[in-house]
Amino acid sequence: MDLTELGWDDFFQARLDKFQGENLTVARVSLQQKKMYRVVTAQGEYPAVILGRLRHSAQSLADFPAVGDWVLVKFKNNGDMAVIHHILPRKTKISRDTSTRKGRRVIADEQVIVANVDVIFLVAALNDELNLRRIERYLTVIWDSGASPVLLLNKADLCDDVDGVLDKVRDIAVDVPVHVLSAVKGEGIDELRPYLQRGKTIALLGSSGVGKTTIINKIVGKDLLKVADIGDFKDKGRHTTTFRSLVVLPEGGILVDNPGLRAIQFWDGEVGLKKSFQDIEEIGRNCRFNDCRHDDEPGCAVREAVQSGEISLDRYNSFLKLHKELEHRARKENWATRQNTKKRWKTGSKDMRQIKKLRGDLDE
Repeated sequence: MDLTELGWDDFFQARLDKFQGENLTVARVSLQQKKMYRVVTAQGEYPAVILGRLRHSAQSLADFPAVGDWVLVKFKNNGDMAVIHHILPRKTKISRDTSTRKGRRVIADEQVIVANVDVIFLVAALNDELNLRRIERYLTVIWDSGASPVLLLNKADLCDDVDGVLDKVRDIAVDVPVHVLSAVKGEGIDELRPYLQRGKTIALLGSSGVGKTTIINKIVGKDLLKVADIGDFKDKGRHTTTFRSLVVLPEGGILVDNPGLRAIQFWDGEVGLKKSFQDIEEIGRNCRFNDCRHDDEPGCAVREAVQSGEISLDRYNSFLKLHKELEHRARKENWATRQNTKKRWKTGSKDMRQIKKLRGDLDE
């Protein structure tokens, strides 16, 4: 297989030069399941593990390979197993915050969900589970990743007022293409084919049960991935995908299926928030203060737009909630960075004291 069919381009080629002479093979991560991976090369697909040095030097979850990553591998076991030695810099990435707390210490950590994606199909179901605020959150994350979002409203056969819902969605999905589907009936699938271009990577993102796997199977034309029947509760599909996987299409394009996410916590999002709420950002330029937070400052043009009905109260509250969440995450990361820096300084000072003591003992 030609590497360009897998998404290889000049961006990655330019970053390969520093590894010349190491006798490594270019591969792309096609599956991630706990500590095991599969990678695709020009010669085929292989199981893979991470080099021990790469694992021990990792400072964050983001330092581990993710589906969509381009990696450099060597083979062992007579060529039956690939060992990942390096991860090439990422062009785009969908990340989420997986920070944890140990006592008073916050450990800030970034998990890369999928890397090097060109387009993201954000899938939502046209049933009682449709949540405009959740769509705004997802769009903020997608815009921040560097990829282009496309919104797929699936299960149109379960909705009695598609046009009414579509109007509401378009009000919040600024500059985002929107397509209505009924994947189980195959309706609307052909509208997606122009996105499936040779070497372009498309990831499907959304909550559990919205029909991501069914959409992939309809695009491929066969039951490539497992699908569960619709549940009895609120027409909601059951969670099926349990790990991320990459599918190379014979006619061109690469699809990535992701497990459904119950929630996605921001790792970053400042750029995505501005892009997702362009209407608020544009009106905000007329505020009295350049650094207006659109909360309780005097002369706020955004709050005036809310009072006049130009911006809905729900959308305004959603913006404030996401904005405050980003501020909280930034404060948490800064606190964790300071604490980790203190710990490194203490460790370094202790080592220096031990070295000086050792030198003193030797001088004696």
